[in-house]
Amino acid sequence: MNLEPSSSKTALLPKPLVSKALAITFLVVAFLGFLDATYLSVEHFRGVIPPCTIVEGCEKVTTSEYSVILGVPVALLGSIYYLFIIVLSILFLDRKNEKYFLYASYLNIFGLLAAIYFVFIQLVIIKAICIYCMFSALTSTLLFILGLLVILKSRRSM
Repeated sequence: MNLEPSSSKTALLPKPLVSKALAITFLVVAFLGFLDATYLSVEHFRGVIPPCTIVEGCEKVTTSEYSVILGVPVALLGSIYYLFIIVLSILFLDRKNEKYFLYASYLNIFGLLAAIYFVFIQLVIIKAICIYCMFSALTSTLLFILGLLVILKSRRSM
C-alpha cells in the first residue's frame, strides 16, 4: 500500500495565497515601521527633536503644523496603523486564515496614500526631509507592494 500522496491529489489542493515567508517578511517590515513611528511618537511627547544624521530637516518636519492632526501626532497614527498590520499578520500566522492577511493588504493602500501625502508635504511644502519619516514611507511602500502581490493573487484565484 502506497502512503505517499499522489500527484493528482495534491494538484487538487488550492495553492495558498500567502506563504509563511511572505507573512514573516510582512510582519518584520511592519514591526520596523512600528518601531520607527513609535520612536517619533515618544520623542514628540517628550518634547525632544530626534537627531538627523544623514539629512537635515527633522526639526523642521517634526515641529511643523503638518506633524499633528487634530492634536494627535502623525507618528502616533502611524504607530497605530503599523500595530493593526502586525496584529492582522499574527492572526494570519496563528489561525492560517488568509482573510486576515487580505485585510492587512487592503489596509496598506491607506498606508501608501498617507506616505505619498506626507512625502509630498515634506518635499514641496515644508521643503525639508525627516529621515525617520522617509523610513516610515519606505516601510509603508514595501508593505503595499507585498500586499498588492497578495491582492492580485487572490483576484486571479477567484
